[in-house]
Amino acid sequence: MSRRTDADDYIDPDSRFATVDGHNIHYKRAGTGPSVLLLHGSGSSLHTFDRVAAALSASFDVIRPDLPGFGLTGPRPDRDYRISAFADTVGAFLDAIGVGRTSVVGNSMGGNIAWNFALDHPRRLDRLVLINATGYPGKSLPLALRLARNPIGRVLIRNMSSRSATERNLRSTVGSNKSVVDEAMVDRVYAMLTRPGNQQAFIDFANTEQVDRTSEIPAIAVPTLVLRSASVDAQHFARDIPGSVERTHPSGGHLLPDEDPEWVISELLNFLTADAPTLKEERR
Repeated sequence: MSRRTDADDYIDPDSRFATVDGHNIHYKRAGTGPSVLLLHGSGSSLHTFDRVAAALSASFDVIRPDLPGFGLTGPRPDRDYRISAFADTVGAFLDAIGVGRTSVVGNSMGGNIAWNFALDHPRRLDRLVLINATGYPGKSLPLALRLARNPIGRVLIRNMSSRSATERNLRSTVGSNKSVVDEAMVDRVYAMLTRPGNQQAFIDFANTEQVDRTSEIPAIAVPTLVLRSASVDAQHFARDIPGSVERTHPSGGHLLPDEDPEWVISELLNFLTADAPTLKEERR
């Protein structure tokens, strides 16, 4: 199979586009059954859920967009990368593709968007899954985000971005399974990063001041599964969301859907097919 080195190489026959507020959102959709929305993290794309989506689509209607500023969707014209803006876009995107209610699964930044969406649109969620979700103050930031928040670092990102630097950053982000950072993964992430506008969008996102809504998290009432890596800090969702269930991966990093998709798939299937009352009883 030939290597894909340009972002447009990742437009597949199953790629779809939805117009949301005048902006084309790239997404993929497969399977039938209850809807499940998969939201990726910063600097990533819908491809992080490739293997998870393939497994879930046997039982669910699996929807995964490239969020604005990332992947094949590209930057927002208004450069508004507040989490609240992302949550509003998610709602408008679901309206555009005709989905009323769904379960929402979010990784990292996608998890932050997911729990904010749960607060703002509780009647649209069936279940919520947070995978190494962000949002709590004091969380350690990956190297790329730290650089993007520093004036000198921003210059380095713009002038020294390379495939080798992308590989080093990915290796610093994953846990013990470094082999997941293979040529295909590096090619994909680098192609998306260097797509026109995406690099500036990442810098804009990193420097957007976000509102701290963590005091509202206990108001989340939808059945919630928290998947976290033991090495990733500042994750208090299981403590703060009533009735939530937490599962901890002993050796994963920030990118669990890429690092150990089988573990994520197993946990998701158990959660999405279980009775809600049972889930609340199993909290630990």
